[in-house]
Amino acid sequence: MEDAAWLALALSLTVLGGIWTWISFRRRGARSGLRALAVTLLPLAAYFTDTLQMVTAVATEVGDWATSLAFNPVTWLGITLAGLSVVLFVVAGRMRPRAVDRASGTPEIQNRTRSDAKRPAIAQDDDMAEIEALLRKRGIS
Repeated sequence: MEDAAWLALALSLTVLGGIWTWISFRRRGARSGLRALAVTLLPLAAYFTDTLQMVTAVATEVGDWATSLAFNPVTWLGITLAGLSVVLFVVAGRMRPRAVDRASGTPEIQNRTRSDAKRPAIAQDDDMAEIEALLRKRGIS
């Protein structure tokens, strides 16, 4: 758009805001009227600082992006694949880990409970076996 068109748009919005401001002053009082006047001055301020063009350019680009997102099947395929990836990642995290039997080299499912996982493994030397026996005798595991 040319500069004259941007100025016309800013002036039109300001005139409409001026009407709204006058109605607000008459019906709701000074507080509401001053707020309406503050909003009314924004289109002219945006024109003089060249942000009116920037805002419309951003709005146009966002609209084009949303249109291509909504009506493009390739985009929906990508969104579907991303969702499937998240689901697979969550399912894999909830699965029980597998241990490999070193003798045969075949994987086998671990049969440990969650309380077993918190219990540290005790070395199998004579001193530790004695301590473990004493603990079991007193009911501590």
